[in-house]
Amino acid sequence: MNLARQIVPELKNHRGLLGLLRRHPSRLEERQQGRLRKLLADYPALQPLHEKMIELWDLLRLKHQTARACRHHIGRLLRLIEDLRQSIFEPFVRLAKTFHHWREALVTMWRFTRNNGITEGFHRKMKLIQRRAYGFKNFPNYRLRVIAQCG
Repeated sequence: MNLARQIVPELKNHRGLLGLLRRHPSRLEERQQGRLRKLLADYPALQPLHEKMIELWDLLRLKHQTARACRHHIGRLLRLIEDLRQSIFEPFVRLAKTFHHWREALVTMWRFTRNNGITEGFHRKMKLIQRRAYGFKNFPNYRLRVIAQCG
């Protein structure tokens, strides 16, 4: 979005148009799609930026892929990283470095859909217990409360 603001400074004060650029075209209503097409027609420099964003979103949204499909997507991801790395825009180059660093995690994300939600839930419960027991200094009681709440 910062790059879009640099290319078209008028976008800085127009949150509605920025919102159109932030959403995937499949999630836009017909009227919004028309406004997006008009924006891209008025500012052709945004078109390649928007296409790269969509290509990137499509790769990041993939879930439950087979090993064979992952091999195909790896090639797409590596080509995208290389395209971003070759860009003249500094934000694209930074993004390419980030994706290059996280490429293994991205591929794992396509294949497996586990997350750390359970761990985060336990941490939240424990923080709530700590908040309620502020000032208590007896660790065995705290431990018993955690076991009672989180089982």
